[in-house]
Amino acid sequence: MPNHEAARHPLLERLEAFIGEWSIEASFGPDVPGRAVFEWVLGGQFLMERSEVPDVPEAPDGLALIGVDRDGEAYTQHYFDSRGVARVYAMTFRDGVWTLVRDAPDFTPLDFWQRFTGEFSADGGTISGRWETSQDGSTWEHDFDLTYRKVA
Repeated sequence: MPNHEAARHPLLERLEAFIGEWSIEASFGPDVPGRAVFEWVLGGQFLMERSEVPDVPEAPDGLALIGVDRDGEAYTQHYFDSRGVARVYAMTFRDGVWTLVRDAPDFTPLDFWQRFTGEFSADGGTISGRWETSQDGSTWEHDFDLTYRKVA
């Protein structure tokens, strides 16, 4: 079988900071930790995040695939979860700041806007993040905090 791997886009190298297993804690419910694993897939062309919070039934398990966007300047994250939700987020990662924004209809109508901002600690071992929502795309409200702590 021939090898069809394309040259890896240099922008993907920045995402190496995510690789590994992380504990996750969200501020919206009981303090029950979950876990997230980031790993390279499909010849290193995409970063995959798998997340779960097994002891909180209302918290969905998630799967996200991240690749370089069509302009080659940032990223696109395709998100899927155990509720049947599928979304597309515009993503950036610069200077230790990770952003996700959903501001256009994708697999589902845009009933509300979403954005996430996560900041890596100086040692790269913690991501302190917050999700926000908006009903009109201009007035934003805090939804919940989400903290990642690197385990391995």
